[in-house]
Amino acid sequence: MVRRFVVTTMACLATGCGSSDPAPSPPVAGATITITSSGVSPKNLLVSPGTQVTFVNSDSRNHEMASDPHPEHTDCPAINTVDLVVPGQSKQTSNLNIVRTCGYHDHQNPEIASLRGTITIQ
Repeated sequence: MVRRFVVTTMACLATGCGSSDPAPSPPVAGATITITSSGVSPKNLLVSPGTQVTFVNSDSRNHEMASDPHPEHTDCPAINTVDLVVPGQSKQTSNLNIVRTCGYHDHQNPEIASLRGTITIQ
C-alpha cells in the first residue's frame, strides 16, 4: 500500500497532477551586451527564443536602448523594456520569443553606428 502511494505521488508530481494549464516557462538564461564609449559589444548577438538579453552600461554617460526603427521603436518591443541605462547599471529585455532579427540603437544617439546592433532570435 505504501509503495502504491509513493508511486502515485511521484507520478502526480511529475505530470502536474492532471493540471490542464502548463506551467509558464521560466526566462532562458540570457546573453549580455556591454555599452562602452567605443559602442556596443557584441554588435550582433544570436540567442534562442525566450532569452532575455542584459544591457550593461560600462560607459560614463547614459544610454537609452530601444528597438529599431527610430523613433517608432516598433520592430521588437521586448527590447524597449531596457530604456534608460545609467553608468554602472544593467537592464534586461523582456523575453525575446519571436524568431527574427531585431535591430536596436541608442535612442539618444540614433545616428552613431557604434551604438547600433542586432539580436537574432533563432
